[in-house]
Amino acid sequence: MTTNKRKIINDPIYGFVSIPGDLIFDLIEHRYFQRLRRIKQLGLTNLVYPGALHTRFHHAIGAMHLMQETVHSLRQKNVNITSKEEEAVLVAILLHDIGHGPFSHALEHSIVTGVNHEAISSLIMSKLNLEFKGKLALAIKIFNDQYPKKFLHQLVSSQLDMDRLDYLKRDSFFTGVSEGVISSDRIIKMLNVEKNQLVVEQKGIYSIEKFLIARRLMYWQVYLHKTVLSAETLLVTILKRAKELSGQGRDLFATPALSLFLKNNFTKKDFDKRSELLDSFAKLDDNDVIASIKVWCDDKDKILSTLCTNLLNRKLFRVEISSSPIPKAYCEKLAEQASKKYKVSKKEAAYFVLTDKVNNSAYTADQLKINIRMGNNQLLDVAQASDLLNIQSLSKTVTKYFICYPKDLKIG
Repeated sequence: MTTNKRKIINDPIYGFVSIPGDLIFDLIEHRYFQRLRRIKQLGLTNLVYPGALHTRFHHAIGAMHLMQETVHSLRQKNVNITSKEEEAVLVAILLHDIGHGPFSHALEHSIVTGVNHEAISSLIMSKLNLEFKGKLALAIKIFNDQYPKKFLHQLVSSQLDMDRLDYLKRDSFFTGVSEGVISSDRIIKMLNVEKNQLVVEQKGIYSIEKFLIARRLMYWQVYLHKTVLSAETLLVTILKRAKELSGQGRDLFATPALSLFLKNNFTKKDFDKRSELLDSFAKLDDNDVIASIKVWCDDKDKILSTLCTNLLNRKLFRVEISSSPIPKAYCEKLAEQASKKYKVSKKEAAYFVLTDKVNNSAYTADQLKINIRMGNNQLLDVAQASDLLNIQSLSKTVTKYFICYPKDLKIG
C-alpha cells in the first residue's frame, strides 16, 4: 500500500496535475482504470493524424483537472460545494469513460450488442463501489443525475461539461488541428450556478461561440474525417466477419477475453446476470484486437485475411460522401465487381462494399441548453443570446451518407 498518495502527473496540456486525495489515487491505481492507458482516445485517427496516439487515461486525468479548477472557481463565487461533493464529482468525471472498449467509439456496438459505453461505465462504477465499501455512492448519484444539486451532473455530462472541454483541447493538441483550440480557462472562469443549473456569464458568450464552432470543425476535420471513417468502418467489418466465422464454429486465434466476445452476442441483460462478464470486458483493450488482426492476415478465410491485411498496411477503401443516401443500384454494381474480383458470393461481397451515415450536431437545442445569464439576470439559450447567425445553424443536425469500397473497383 502506497503511503504518500499526494502525487502529481505532468500533463502536456495543463502542466502539473495534482491527485487530490487517497480515494482518487486508489481509483487511478486500480486495474480497471489502468486499462485506459491501453485504449487510444481517437481509435484509428492516427492513420490520418500520426500524433493522435493519446489515450483515454490522458483524457480522464485532464477532465479531472478541469473539474478541480471549476470547483475552485465556483466556490469563489459563493456556490456551495462541500468537500464530499467535490470528491464525488471528481470521481464521477474521472470514471466517466471507464466503460470504453477497444478503439473507443469505433467498436462500441461490435464487441457487445446494444450496450453503450455509458452503461458499462455505470456497471463498473457500481462494482468499484462494492470494492471501495460504498465510497463511490455519491459519485454514482451525480453520474446518474440522481443528486439534488443538478449542476454537478451538468459538469460531468451536458453540452458544456469537463469531458468536452478536455477532449477538444487535447485532441486538437495531439492531431495538430488548430481549429479545435478553445479557451477552457476562460470558459471555466465564466461558469456560475443559477436556480440549481449551470449558467455562463454574459461576458463569456464569445468563448462559448468559439467552443461550439471548434466542436463542429473538429467533427468534420478529425472525428468524421473521411479516411478515419474508412478505417473505422473496415475495423468494424473485420470484427463482424470474425464473429460470423466464430458463429459457424471456426476457432479463430484471439486472446481469451476477445475470444469470449467473438463467440457470444452478449447484451445488457447478460452483464446484469453474470458479474464475471464485466471482468472479462475489463481485460479487453486495443492490443487484443491488433494482435488478433495481425494473425488473421494469414487466415484461410479470404475475406477476413484481405480485410485485415488492408487495415494493417493502411490500404484503406475509397470513400465517397453524399448529402443523400447512396443509390442502391450503385452499391449493387460495386458489389457485383467485388464478387468477381475476390471470387466471393454476392452476399459476401457486402464485406467489400460498405455503406453507413454520420451525424454532426455541435449544439442540440432540444437537450439541456447552455444558458447565458444576461445583464438583467435573464437566462437565454446561447442560440438566442448569440449575435452570430451560425450558432443557430450549428444547432441543426447535418447527416452525411458514405460508401467505402476497394480502390481497384471501377464503375463504368
